[in-house]
Amino acid sequence: MASDYNKEPGRASDFTINQTTPFNAEPPVAILREHFVTANDKFYVRNHAPVPLIDEASYKLSVEGLIARHCKFSIWELKHSFPQHTVMATLMCAGNRRTEMSDIKAVRGVGWGCAAISNAVWKGPRLRDVLFMAGVEKLESLWDQLHVDFEGIDICKDKRGYGSSIPLHKALEKRGDVILAVEMNGSELPRDHGYPVRVIVPGYIGARSVKWLKTIRIQMHESTNYYQKKDYKLFLPEVDWDTVDELWDKSPAIQELNVQAAITQPTDNERIPKGSSYTVKGYALSGGGRKITRVDISFDGGKSWKVANLFTASQNLPKIDTKWSWDFWECSVKFMPSPCQIICRAWDEGSNTMPENIHQIWNLRGVMNNSWVRVNVVSDEAKL
Repeated sequence: MASDYNKEPGRASDFTINQTTPFNAEPPVAILREHFVTANDKFYVRNHAPVPLIDEASYKLSVEGLIARHCKFSIWELKHSFPQHTVMATLMCAGNRRTEMSDIKAVRGVGWGCAAISNAVWKGPRLRDVLFMAGVEKLESLWDQLHVDFEGIDICKDKRGYGSSIPLHKALEKRGDVILAVEMNGSELPRDHGYPVRVIVPGYIGARSVKWLKTIRIQMHESTNYYQKKDYKLFLPEVDWDTVDELWDKSPAIQELNVQAAITQPTDNERIPKGSSYTVKGYALSGGGRKITRVDISFDGGKSWKVANLFTASQNLPKIDTKWSWDFWECSVKFMPSPCQIICRAWDEGSNTMPENIHQIWNLRGVMNNSWVRVNVVSDEAKL
């Protein structure tokens, strides 16, 4: 196994590169919205270190910690010793739409637009099946207190592999659909997306779906990895880098996604003739398996709203549950009132929605931005 920025995989030439080393990039928004299932080479890339070179023949995944039987599994064993489960899941970086927060006040983190999100069909053994083979049932009296710690091969902060953890009950819930993915959209995992194995934690922020998985550990506490303890947490807008140190250990790690949405058509400051017909398009999703129930669009600053059409079911999807995936939406108008600002908000089946004011949710890491989406449209006569 090796890690070297000179041995990075090939990537699509049309990506917006937000960081070169480590490589972090998002596809064009228009392309992202063309297909409900994102092609492997159009899936956003979020890396924290060089992409490791891994020899499948010598690779072993370790399961250890408080578990009764410590085990090591080869790729062949993961593919053939367990039932293979397929799950469609959208992954989203917690920093999606971070640049909008940066426009208010500087934040630390990769400057993502609204395309740090993609949807794929993943396949591999359920994590629960692997844990039961390792004897997790012997810990049943402690299940509600335990955590599953994941560590990758990529060496990041503190000279440790990228790491994260989830509550054990999420891993063991059959309908939680946590899997050890060995395939992505019918092919082996691309190197950028975790070859040969990554965990997929549907409904959670992408940071919990650890790539290049090396170790699974059952323990009584959350991961002590930097990316669980000192990152991906929310703070009040008043908290800055001079006052945050005492708060890291007091603040919970982000797990489930909040309600999210984006406008992918038109783009900001796009020119649309006043009075012309137009179809606004975008995506929406929520965490925890909560489906989107409504997307509202306003053309007058939020004074009035139109309900957009959701059309997940019309995407000619395979017969697979889409509860963990995004929804596409569109809203047509006969007369575009250019110049104007188009606003979008989404609702999920838990009656959760998106806050109007981004200033109220600004945070020093620029994560979990789900404020109302605003896109300016200009006419032939004026520019906002």
